[in-house]
Formats: sequence, structure tokens, C-alpha cells
Amino acid sequence: MYLFLVILAIIVCVLLGLLILVQNPKGGGLSSGFSGSNNVMGVQRTGDILEKGTWGLVITLMVCALLINATLPKGATNTKGEDLQNQINKPAQTQMPASTLPALPTDTSKK
Repeated sequence: MYLFLVILAIIVCVLLGLLILVQNPKGGGLSSGFSGSNNVMGVQRTGDILEKGTWGLVITLMVCALLINATLPKGATNTKGEDLQNQINKPAQTQMPASTLPALPTDTSKK
């Protein structure tokens, strides 16, 4: 189900992008070529169809996103944060023991 919803969301995104690119923001675009036959034989204007299609795809994408979040597999947790927290909480083991540190030279002569 999760994989199906992800593929559906990708397809909806591609269709939404194509549908938006077909539209012209000033009211022209694909709908300007059919301006003479707006209501012939009950056909809606192309601008209305494109607008309703855009809203339909936006709502579909929003529902898919919510369903993807709801059906997320339980094994897909982010363990990177837990690993980071374990490294922070772990005591510093990189320090060398005092017995392995080199002895500092001592200056016995006084000036």
C-alpha cells in the first residue's frame, strides 16, 4: 500500500506540473484557441476544465501525502539521531591513560 501511494503521488505530481504548464496565467493558453466554441453542445470552457483538473490533482496529492504518512512502515525509523545521541552520551574513550603518556622533560638546572 505504501509503495502504491508513493507511485501514485509521483504520477499526480507529474500530471499536475504538466497541467499547470498548459495554462496561461493571463487567461490565454490552451483555452484561448477554443474561445469561439465555449458553450457549443454543452461543452464547458477549457479554462474551467483545466482549473477543476488542477484543483482535483492538488486535493489528490494532499490526500496521498496524508495517507503515505499514515501507512509509513514501522521499521522505517530514523536511527541516525539515536546513534548521534549515543555518541554524545558515551564517555570519551579517546583519551590515553596516564601510564602511556610520555614523560615531560624536567629541567633540573636553575638559572
